Amino acid sequence: MAKKRDLKSKKQYDFEGMIPTPWQKISNTLFGGFYRERARKNLDLKKLLVQADIRVMPEVYKSTQLMSTIAVIIGCGALMALVFLPGAGLIAIYESIQDPATVMTCMDWEFWHKADINPSQPGNGCPHYTTQVFPFLWKAIVVILLGLIVPYSANKYFGNEAERKRSARAERLEKFLPYASSYTAAMSAANATPVKIFRSLAKNGEIYGDIAYDSSMVYRDMTLFGYDIITAVKLAVDRAASVWVTEFFQGMVGTLSSGGNLKLYFLNRAEHYMRENRIRLTVFLETLAMFAETYIVVAVAMPLFLIVMLVIMFWVSGAGSQISENMVYGIVMGLLPMIHIAYSLFVWLMSQENEM
Repeated sequence: MAKKRDLKSKKQYDFEGMIPTPWQKISNTLFGGFYRERARKNLDLKKLLVQADIRVMPEVYKSTQLMSTIAVIIGCGALMALVFLPGAGLIAIYESIQDPATVMTCMDWEFWHKADINPSQPGNGCPHYTTQVFPFLWKAIVVILLGLIVPYSANKYFGNEAERKRSARAERLEKFLPYASSYTAAMSAANATPVKIFRSLAKNGEIYGDIAYDSSMVYRDMTLFGYDIITAVKLAVDRAASVWVTEFFQGMVGTLSSGGNLKLYFLNRAEHYMRENRIRLTVFLETLAMFAETYIVVAVAMPLFLIVMLVIMFWVSGAGSQISENMVYGIVMGLLPMIHIAYSLFVWLMSQENEM
């Protein structure tokens, strides 16, 4: 029963995210046939999708990119229509408003020419009446922004989704690899076979993150597809999104192919990656220490001197250098809290990068 539960949970983990979303289904239905042949022949794209752990066919990815870009273009077209629609657009409404420079002039004209007032004409017939004119430069900026820059940026953004996910996945892999390599070293020291090592890693996804997924793929290739250990690890090299993981699996291939001691290799790799991890954490702590020093100066010491100076200047300021009470309250209640919030945000963002 336990074995069946393990296989069931592993099956759910492997196939998680493989079902296309409704948006992907619609995109593939409309444009999948156009991209199918070329996308499947694009080996670089297929490798990128595997490394980014995007579990869709290449034509689905490309058609979704095109469909999303078309949706953005339609949205930009709707915004342009809202701006330029004759009679009801924002520009038309803006240009229907009387120019403020002629308001007083028309009021004077109406006062002195009451007999000539005609409510059926614009401005009651005032000869000086003119409306606002939307600048041509701003019209050109709106057209260039909504017609060119936004669609092009959207296409580049959707097209680089796989690259962004691969980079994010590489960062996660490098965070967990030192601990996963230590685990493999401990398992190999206990004379566990590579199959058992990868199976054990695959079952601990909540601890080792994406490394567990790569290990589950190796275990799947060996047990389900019947590949030998060297071939399965070679396939893992192609799936690896991080340089560290590529070196780890490639070193396994070299060690197994040359008949080397796999236990010694795991021990050396664990020591190497833990040393690299200590260096990374040391840099992080040094950066935090630098932020702490600047925080003491900028957010603690400087406000104290600033408050004292402001209070003294408020007391002794003459007619030429007035400092109001509201200005002092604004600096104390507005500027100083913003400094603390900014430092808190910086530290939080840096901590998120190193969060396990």
